[in-house]
Amino acid sequence: MRLPALKSLLLLAALLVPAADAREAATPAGTRIAAQRLARIDAALQRYIDDGRIAGAVALVLQDGKPVYQRAFGWSDKEAGRRMREDTVFRIASQTKALTSAAILMLAEEGKLSLDEPVGRTIPAFAKTTVAVAGGEPVAAKRRITVRDLLTHTAGISYGTDAAIKEAYRAQGLGPAAGYGWYTADKDEATCATMERLATLPFVAQPGERWVYGYNTDILGCVVERASGMALDEFVRTRIAEPLDLRDTRFFLPPAQRERLAAVYASGDDGRAARAPDGARGQGHYVDGPRRNFAGGAGLLSTARDYARFLEALHRGGELDGVRILSPRSVRLMRSNQSGALYPDEGKGFGYGFEVTERYGANGLDGEGAYGWAGAYGTLYRVDPQARLVMVLMIQLMPNRTDIQSVFPTLVYQALE
Repeated sequence: MRLPALKSLLLLAALLVPAADAREAATPAGTRIAAQRLARIDAALQRYIDDGRIAGAVALVLQDGKPVYQRAFGWSDKEAGRRMREDTVFRIASQTKALTSAAILMLAEEGKLSLDEPVGRTIPAFAKTTVAVAGGEPVAAKRRITVRDLLTHTAGISYGTDAAIKEAYRAQGLGPAAGYGWYTADKDEATCATMERLATLPFVAQPGERWVYGYNTDILGCVVERASGMALDEFVRTRIAEPLDLRDTRFFLPPAQRERLAAVYASGDDGRAARAPDGARGQGHYVDGPRRNFAGGAGLLSTARDYARFLEALHRGGELDGVRILSPRSVRLMRSNQSGALYPDEGKGFGYGFEVTERYGANGLDGEGAYGWAGAYGTLYRVDPQARLVMVLMIQLMPNRTDIQSVFPTLVYQALE
């Protein structure tokens, strides 16, 4: 072979086969999973079980949409002798907020509501609201509450357990009378009936002046019902769960599947987990109950697999497996700080449905732009776009006096190299 021809072949080979440094540049440092380091999760979660701090857990980590870690540990129901399974169903409480917030944005994209419209347009009871004043009678709100205020928790609405208002809320079956304030699964009334009663009670801050965590997304659940013309459970099922193949995401579990639902445990003063009681502050009414009240802020059941699929759809800009539920621009709203400087934690903000990390170091090992939230029963999720990660931890522990919610993300992040 002539020398010029040989040089041409070598040049072609160089073009077709990237150099090692080019391949490395395509996968930035700090985003590759080291499987042997990820295996540290096994020992850590098993230690929580062996020490009696939790009964069991399911952990799932996706990278680029594919499972890189998926394990079930311990017991779904220790007293009944049921082992935890990867398809065990969990109460996800405030992780419901992300789905309800997505539902609101879906309706906004269809022109059925506006984020800046007053909530009173959809729920007339909210046309005029009041704010509690220490030592005095409630005063009128300075302005009307908007859908955006509710999405960002800047409407001044708490869960009604504050000292100044808790007795008024208790009298209306809310606040201290509703489990830890957020629980409505035991109510034999429609979702909007509960929210209309809430509108008659005083709130704790003026709209737009403070970040206050509370019934905001539950009110949005009623907005979804009024704007869509269907019950919230039907909207979630037909518009989100079924299109995304979320097989076990619903507000109440069919009685025939009761053994799939993990039991709730509670951290004692010694840090050890004991079975929680029946009722609103424990096992709840998610199988045997009225099945009428769909809490948009705290009511869903799900599995690690289902919730990870929903998060992966957000990670991909609102689309998964050829099904689009939201536009990329709406998803960008969800995962950007929309609460401005009102969010109390430095270096973080609150988008539409969950917290967002704006500065590296502000939330453990989160990358900038990571987002996530947790649930009252101890569940946790994070999405890190930089590392292309989705992480979900499912436990049932309320109250939760462990540090597992900070330890688990660290165990995932330390496996990046």
